[in-house]
Amino acid sequence: MPETAVDWDAWDAVLFDLDGVVTPTAEVHMRAWEAMFSSYLAQRSAAEGATYAPYTEQDYFDYVDGKPRYDGVRSFLASRGITLPEGSPDDPTTAETVCGLGNRKNEAFGQVLAAEGVVPYPGSVALIRDLQRRGIPMAVVSSSRNAPDVLAAAGLSDFFAFVMHGGLATELGLPGKPAPDTFTHAAEVLGATDDRSVILEDAVSGVAAGRAGAFGLVIGVDRGAGEETLREAGADVVVPDLADLLPQESP
Repeated sequence: MPETAVDWDAWDAVLFDLDGVVTPTAEVHMRAWEAMFSSYLAQRSAAEGATYAPYTEQDYFDYVDGKPRYDGVRSFLASRGITLPEGSPDDPTTAETVCGLGNRKNEAFGQVLAAEGVVPYPGSVALIRDLQRRGIPMAVVSSSRNAPDVLAAAGLSDFFAFVMHGGLATELGLPGKPAPDTFTHAAEVLGATDDRSVILEDAVSGVAAGRAGAFGLVIGVDRGAGEETLREAGADVVVPDLADLLPQESP
């Protein structure tokens, strides 16, 4: 059997990351992060007369991808030797705090999503429909508080019995990825255990969460992180598209 062959009927639950796995909104997030951090670094450099290394696409994968929003802000700023007050989730987008910058990024994301909408990956939709036909419970586990809105915009809300998003994780006191807790909670809601669940993730932090939770099967989706990087983080299988995980028809 090919390496990507999966006996889906052998599993009790399938847990999907959203951005970059089901929908191409990771690209929207990337643009929003770049706009926010580039603007902030330029503003800070001008005010201090200092020079900070510019934000790059690699910074997204190294410090932001897959993490809760404020964790991503904190992680990137630390890479540039910058420490800001934590602030509060209610901070305005003008506040120079971790929460203020995170809210500034979220505002930019919302503007792009409203203007452009979102079309899910065809291969992902095909796999989701196949799993629904098999009667396998599915959940979305996303660090983004925007996950319910993105799912609704993509027309996929009805496929998932449960959506674990960043806001709900905070309410429940669950640490975000790379901790496995949000995935474990989603599996429990679906009536499954970690070892009987499959995780589909494109972020290194998400793959690491799956491996930390000892999930039965961790599938990496390579949307830019790199196959070797995802395997090193703990992916059992890496594919470029979820269509590659569909059952192969006999010739």
